[in-house]
Amino acid sequence: MTNLLLFATINWVGMAIAVGIMVGVALVLGVCILLISRVCTVKEDPRIGEVTELLAGANCGACGYAGCSGYAKALVEGTATLDSCGQTTPAHKVQIGNILGIATDGNAEPTIAVVGCCGGNQCKDKYTYQGYGNCVNQAMLAGGRKVCDTGCMGSGSCVDVCPYLAIECYDGYAHVDPDLCQSCGLCIKTCPKKLIRRVPVSAKVYVACSSQCRGKDVMNACRAGCISCGKCERGCPSGAIKLVNNVPVIDYSKCTSCGKCLEGCPRHCIKYVHGEPVTASVKDDTKQAQAQ
Repeated sequence: MTNLLLFATINWVGMAIAVGIMVGVALVLGVCILLISRVCTVKEDPRIGEVTELLAGANCGACGYAGCSGYAKALVEGTATLDSCGQTTPAHKVQIGNILGIATDGNAEPTIAVVGCCGGNQCKDKYTYQGYGNCVNQAMLAGGRKVCDTGCMGSGSCVDVCPYLAIECYDGYAHVDPDLCQSCGLCIKTCPKKLIRRVPVSAKVYVACSSQCRGKDVMNACRAGCISCGKCERGCPSGAIKLVNNVPVIDYSKCTSCGKCLEGCPRHCIKYVHGEPVTASVKDDTKQAQAQ
């Protein structure tokens, strides 16, 4: 009996010693980790947090970074520019510029995306595509199935990447909902034909064709493409439209949204962005009503 009690006492002492050693080692390691973390810590620039708060917070990745915090870090480090984000408001960009000490244009107008094609089902196909219907994949096969080199294939690569569900494909080509578009630019980067571009959010009209071919060649390929007739250029009272490489280009700083270009276009490839444009006759009727 005495031997058993002695054995039990020895075991308890041994356990206590073992626990004490473990606790001591843990304390020493904890102190070492604390000292190392304080000596080797890398302090984050407080401006990164400030800039992150001012960004749109969509984390869409259109800027080329994993998220807004990564983009903010790049801005602070000077390896990125504010132009890479289309969603941050001009006012917030000015605040970011003040934080980083860089000049920004506080008067820059927000933009939305438009598709520079309205051919779709009215544009001829040069072959029947069978397989996964992604535009990017189709473009790898002879430049896509459309006879027009700049024709939208309408298979929705832009739809797949839009985080705001702002793009739909119907009538054979892509359409952007201006009320949902946040101008993140992912669709612009994805489109294999580079048909999507930005216009000012206040724009009323845009050119829905990107073909630089001559009129005859366009007519042979598409029933909706621009034939470079020049009626829009000649009919614009403010001189806001010029033909450049057979494509009408609108200078939005001059455009008054009178609607004359839509009225004169025989192919109806100049489209409105937000609802019907205010035409000259509507403006005249409004003035007469106000006068009465």
